[in-house]
Amino acid sequence: MYSKLKLFSGRANLELAIEVARHTGIPLGEIVIKKFANDNSFVKIKENVRGTNVFIIQPTCRPVNDNLMELLIMIDALKRSSAAKINVVMPYYGYGRSDKKDQPRVPITAKLVADLLTVAGADRIVAMDLHSDQIQGFFNIPVDHLTSQVTFARYFRENLDLSNAVVVSPDAGGAHRARDLAKRLKVGLAIGDKRRIGNDDKAFISSIIGDVKGKTVIMYDDILDTGGSLTDAARTVIEYGASKVVAACVHGVLSRNAVEKINESPIEQLFITNSIPLPVEKESDKIVQISIAEMLAVAIKKIHSEESLSILFR
Repeated sequence: MYSKLKLFSGRANLELAIEVARHTGIPLGEIVIKKFANDNSFVKIKENVRGTNVFIIQPTCRPVNDNLMELLIMIDALKRSSAAKINVVMPYYGYGRSDKKDQPRVPITAKLVADLLTVAGADRIVAMDLHSDQIQGFFNIPVDHLTSQVTFARYFRENLDLSNAVVVSPDAGGAHRARDLAKRLKVGLAIGDKRRIGNDDKAFISSIIGDVKGKTVIMYDDILDTGGSLTDAARTVIEYGASKVVAACVHGVLSRNAVEKINESPIEQLFITNSIPLPVEKESDKIVQISIAEMLAVAIKKIHSEESLSILFR
């Protein structure tokens, strides 16, 4: 059944790709990826892919532009090598927050990236926890939008005391995500009132809507970038009487001094997925990485065999 299925990985998150390959039982395909002295990227597929169903595992995380360009060149190389279908598995979609024209004379870069991937030759996108659902509509090819909520919910049920817990979204924009997780965990929901100033990543939490007094708070968001909003929200819920704060963020971007902010905050533990690799210099006793490799492996095998993915949402 899987003789025509091939997996390839770029250099963005090779550790995740190796783990996915192990779960599928299909080895990663041989590929050469390098940069010339002039900084141009080069890709060569070192095995026959003619007529195969190819899956490329490549999040567009830091360095975003290099990883995106590497992905586009891989797609083109596979297309010109006569692969039957090219499926792009992007656990993290770089530029996902640039999804609307919310100021005069600004781009919608998430749409531009979608166009680039499609023109390059991608036949399908497998994404996870996109910053906004509307990004799926930026593509004119199928998009399978997976969620890590099932993985988080399973982990929390097994490792946290949820008897007096509440899920908190740091802002109203992420309320639907927090609501879904709260429903899975069968706990309450609260929302932070976040105000953002300009384009310099600065925001502040003015209040918490909902009851957090005496409760174990699970802060939940899709992206942890500089950590300012999350740590401010954690301090605010403590001021509102929360007894304990943990946090769960799908994509641990961890820019600038985010880890330092987490270490100095009331957050006792931060749970992130391995959609983005965690560099050694970003490791902390507070940070726990939860693997999404098995979920991606199941998705890849079901897409290849043209089966429903509904099992991944239960």
